[in-house]
Amino acid sequence: MRPAVPFGQFVPIDSPVHRLEARAKMALMAAFTILLFSVSGFAGLAASAAIAAAAVAASRVPLRLLVRGLRAVSLLLAFTVLAHSLRWNPATVSLVRVGPVALDGMGLVTGLFFAVRIVLLVTGTSLLTLTTTPVSLTDALVAVLSPLEKVRVPVGDLAMMLTIALRFIPTTAEEAEKILVAQSARGARFDKGGPMARARAYVPVLVPLFVNLFRRAEDLAVAMESRCYRGGRGRTRLHESRLSAADWFAMLAGSGVMVALALLL
Repeated sequence: MRPAVPFGQFVPIDSPVHRLEARAKMALMAAFTILLFSVSGFAGLAASAAIAAAAVAASRVPLRLLVRGLRAVSLLLAFTVLAHSLRWNPATVSLVRVGPVALDGMGLVTGLFFAVRIVLLVTGTSLLTLTTTPVSLTDALVAVLSPLEKVRVPVGDLAMMLTIALRFIPTTAEEAEKILVAQSARGARFDKGGPMARARAYVPVLVPLFVNLFRRAEDLAVAMESRCYRGGRGRTRLHESRLSAADWFAMLAGSGVMVALALLL
């Protein structure tokens, strides 16, 4: 049984994107985010989509994983489009009108613009976690945030917490799916009644799910303490990751191109 969302689920494939160092991929993702939030038209989004498509093709990650990741934000996408396009008693010309509610053309274009921006952002962040192991991601976060240790910020602990959260998102989704199947086999129905009835139907799913989450968190804490884990200070790594010449070139060239596009578009 596969989890519903792929966040934190590393896909072991030999590809140019997988071979990039985690800090280089994080820098490219930061530049891609700057590009997305700097462009103000569909031409800029088209350039961003072309970059995202090239990265997905180079990563060789199955498209179904990225599509499953977008399903998690499908409601947000629908709300974004509707919030910008629907008008109550509009004074302007509308595309479609049903009573006092109308569909505004300019609002629809604006909603689609922001929805496409969200899709590209989720695609980029999903690609980062799909092509980077949790250990590499933790090491990269510690290296990037290491200057904050001078002001006594627990960088190692924060990076470990974030990595554990990313790692257990697919595990939690898989457990929820198993509980749903088990409750359905016992006669539970989740598609009948109004919104309140459907919400109450999910109570037998949420209770065991949270119990399992707390039990898993306690087991993990005991396992870390038994291995003498005491935070990030003074810890060493089995494999020290270093930026190669190819990593520097990809990071500087890719970030430079995206920042230039952000300024031009």
